[in-house]
Amino acid sequence: MKPVKVGVLGLGTVGGGTVNVLKRNAAEIARRAGREIIITRASAKDLNKVRICDTEGIILSADPMDIINDPEIEIVVELIGGGGVVKDWILKALENGKHVVTANKSLIALHGNEIFAKASEKGVIVAFEAAVAGGIPIIKAIREGLAGNEIEWLAGIINGTGNFILTEMRDKGRDFDDVLAEAQALGYAEADPTFDVEGIDAAHKLTILASIAFGIPLQFDKIYTEGISRITRLDVEYAERLGYRIKHLGIARKTPEGIELRVHPTLIPERRLIANVNGVMNAIVVRGDAVGNTLYYGPGAGAEPTASAVVADIVDVARALTSDPENRVPHLAFQAESLSDILVLHPDNFKTSYYLRLCTEDKPGVLADVTRILADHNISIEAIIQKEALPDETLIPIILLTQITLEKEMNAAIAAIEALDTVNGKVNRIRLETLENK
Repeated sequence: MKPVKVGVLGLGTVGGGTVNVLKRNAAEIARRAGREIIITRASAKDLNKVRICDTEGIILSADPMDIINDPEIEIVVELIGGGGVVKDWILKALENGKHVVTANKSLIALHGNEIFAKASEKGVIVAFEAAVAGGIPIIKAIREGLAGNEIEWLAGIINGTGNFILTEMRDKGRDFDDVLAEAQALGYAEADPTFDVEGIDAAHKLTILASIAFGIPLQFDKIYTEGISRITRLDVEYAERLGYRIKHLGIARKTPEGIELRVHPTLIPERRLIANVNGVMNAIVVRGDAVGNTLYYGPGAGAEPTASAVVADIVDVARALTSDPENRVPHLAFQAESLSDILVLHPDNFKTSYYLRLCTEDKPGVLADVTRILADHNISIEAIIQKEALPDETLIPIILLTQITLEKEMNAAIAAIEALDTVNGKVNRIRLETLENK
């Protein structure tokens, strides 16, 4: 068979890693794909920049359209990231009948429905394994490996920056701002860390995972998103004392009422495997009705870990080049006409347990007032820690763990607690998930 010719858009960290992996493992990849796969063209903004990859034998161009319009290119690999003109390039490549491999999570989360519709119209493939959790083959696992299951829920650490920050806060007793500055110095966090620490990056990835798990359209705008910037060293210490660890999770759960889609800091029991995933590593737990709980762990970013997923997609596309488009694995795991319009729940209708931390005046009856308010909103208490006031201080911290309750009931209860004259400031709330087999 003749070689498959590939064009790469972007020669940054992931693009350079992809070139290196394809060249270094060319013989093994050809054995797996059944034909040789070669990069013939690549585009980059600065053609004179020193790169991490060997570009010998590759025609370089500053204009991605040179690749998109090249009739010999069969697979366009987009590793630039972002939206805007990148989306236009992808749509043009599909219009030209080219298959696309991308690591662009925001592009898929925000515009995937349109992109997949165009791909189906043209009978081509859009592959995006590298868009979620770097080198972990989580999309293939859910879409293909778990195809015989009804997925009940999934929960994942899908942003390495946030996990690094929370790990350092726990292990070394450091404050959030201090660890964030180190993460930026190490290159784990951008100068503007909003996408990472406020959960937007994780929400993009959860959008994709939920669609594949439950057969629903991509719906980024319906994900509840909360970051980790309000987590304090005290919260981490109290969680540890209660037998929990705080992780920034993306959670998707199917319930009788609809689907919960949420990204937020979460207390999980320290005995859970995912509670012991540290540093910049990623992990996802997927619960299927037949298989039970399965855990997927590995590096969520980096040049070659992400390139591993990109190259796997290229191999998959090469294998499918001669197959009937009607019989290919659907982009979002389910046939397009079978996607469900199941309701995505409003955050008020989420059901979970909670950790609450509040500061109160050191007066009799304060705890009774708080527990009465919780009881009035049908919220049962699982555990309480009440610390003594330090010398010369008039405020004491109270920490409560609740049983499962409705979010809107908890919202009302917190508002009532914060209105008490004896409560100082805001109640710090962190959701709690046991991730049990149910």
